[in-house]
Amino acid sequence: MTWDVIVIGGGHAGCEAAAAAARFGARTLLLTHKLETIGEMSCNPAIGGLGKGHLVREIDALDGLMGRLADVAGIQFRMLNRSKGAAVRGPRSQIDRRLYREAMQAELAATTNLEIRAEAVEDLILEGGVVAGVVGASGTEFRAGRVVLTTGTFLKGVIHQGELRIPAGRVGDAPAIGLSDRLYSLGLAMGRLKTGTPARLDGRTIAWDRLEMQAADAEPIPFSFLTDRIATPQVACGITYTTEETHRIIAERLTESAVYGGRVSGRGPRYCPSIEDKVVRFRDKTSHQIFLEPEGLDDDTVYPNGISTSVSAETQDLFLRTIPGLEQVVVKRHGYAIEYDYVDPRELYPTLEAKRLPGLYLAGQINGTTGYEEAAAQGLLAGLNAARSAAGGEPAQFARDEGYIGVLVDDLVTRGVTEPYRMFTSRAEFRLTLRADNADQRLTGKGIDLGVVGPARAAVFHVKQQALSDARALAASLTLTPPEAQRLGLPVKADGVRRNLVQLLGYPTIGLDDLARIWPQVADWSPAVREQVEIDAAYAGYLDRQTADVEAFRRDEDLRLPAGLDYAAVGGLSNEVREKLAAVRPLTLGQAARIEGVTPGALTALLAHVRRRAA
Repeated sequence: MTWDVIVIGGGHAGCEAAAAAARFGARTLLLTHKLETIGEMSCNPAIGGLGKGHLVREIDALDGLMGRLADVAGIQFRMLNRSKGAAVRGPRSQIDRRLYREAMQAELAATTNLEIRAEAVEDLILEGGVVAGVVGASGTEFRAGRVVLTTGTFLKGVIHQGELRIPAGRVGDAPAIGLSDRLYSLGLAMGRLKTGTPARLDGRTIAWDRLEMQAADAEPIPFSFLTDRIATPQVACGITYTTEETHRIIAERLTESAVYGGRVSGRGPRYCPSIEDKVVRFRDKTSHQIFLEPEGLDDDTVYPNGISTSVSAETQDLFLRTIPGLEQVVVKRHGYAIEYDYVDPRELYPTLEAKRLPGLYLAGQINGTTGYEEAAAQGLLAGLNAARSAAGGEPAQFARDEGYIGVLVDDLVTRGVTEPYRMFTSRAEFRLTLRADNADQRLTGKGIDLGVVGPARAAVFHVKQQALSDARALAASLTLTPPEAQRLGLPVKADGVRRNLVQLLGYPTIGLDDLARIWPQVADWSPAVREQVEIDAAYAGYLDRQTADVEAFRRDEDLRLPAGLDYAAVGGLSNEVREKLAAVRPLTLGQAARIEGVTPGALTALLAHVRRRAA
């Protein structure tokens, strides 16, 4: 009954954590309350989006599961922001819940070094101030020196629906009470957050013929760098809108809401507000958009994205039938809000290990995030670090200039959360280089070095890297003078400067097909190579400037702060700044600079103090 790593929870964070630990070579145990709900999509049946799609590509680049399985189960692929620059494009797909769940369960069942058991966990085993395992609800002890908690919304979870108040981790599943009590007893800073979900509708009772329909992209773009093409049939989503009558009903019964009725204390996600929030906060709007999203190819359940709610079932029935196309709709399951405990992520190192309890790692909603993608990214990192620690290795960390995973973790452990954290491209200051299209170039090599990338992906990566290297070398060698370019019909500036293929491609009126007519060997490039060369050309000037920004960032990140630094002894700091620095205990000067309220003057004083100590 002893393992290297034990992972608690079979959601998106737990699945990626268990797979990453096992991929590294650690003897891993995944404990979850129900085997049949492993890989369940508890909320919206979709993966990806703006910022989130970048995370999925990075998970995939590190040989994680989410991207490959989304390609198997995706039923409506769309590239968001397609008309904008590559840095802010976001791959997204509606997902068939059943296909994804079955694919995840099959993938984990076939994973070497991984054992899976059905057991709710109620307590941690502690010995000498470190984690030594967990205790199941049956009283069984499971021993391991590294434990990864991915409990989602289960820590003292409570469902709210009108006047109903039901202890649950989600519909039909009991909450984790003992585990939450244990975390509180350890002195961890904790709080309450909430999230919500809309009603599930019977698609057979929706008047689809009266709705605007949104089709999938004609040529679906996969999430995974290993997927050649999408073979799953694609479907359309419907679009409808709330009405003034919808808003009147909700406004009149607003006290039924968990928030406006004063029944919850936890903050909800600002960027995914309930329909009650929309009615209150945007009183001038007479309608709000709703996407009617099918939950599967052989499932008539529809997810109405945009109207999550916690009012009573009766009120939900009333307002739903005021929405065009839903006048005769039948509800299969009513919406609800759920409130749950979370741990302040400033309690964690950037490795996602708890500062107060060596060997305990936290990932997913327990850290104050929202979304499958954010959870999966944290799970992969926590599982990998648990496995590396068990093997006596150095921890894996990703900086803000390396990936959205680095941005996510740094934001959490440095700034904490006051509401459920969601990823956006705007959170990344180096987003020109942190694009979805180059996630493998940024991270797969590092993943190989860290031991989390398997041989199959490594082989594909090396082939692609060689093809890119060859193409870039060829592009640099193919040149034209302005007179030569003009004779070939290319409108370039007559300045006497010889330009290579990438520089010519930087002209908005010159495309790669134009250059392939001049240099036929360019036509042999694969679509992936063509895309990278085109993006290199489009961003060439901007990337040079971003490289300088990254170098400045690196200088601050490379200046390490002593682990036991006494901030009370640092002169020139206000009491407020001392308290904030002591609470986070930043590892570098760069991390200290990102703490809210830490001024440039405070950083100068801190730097001077550290240098005097080192002298």
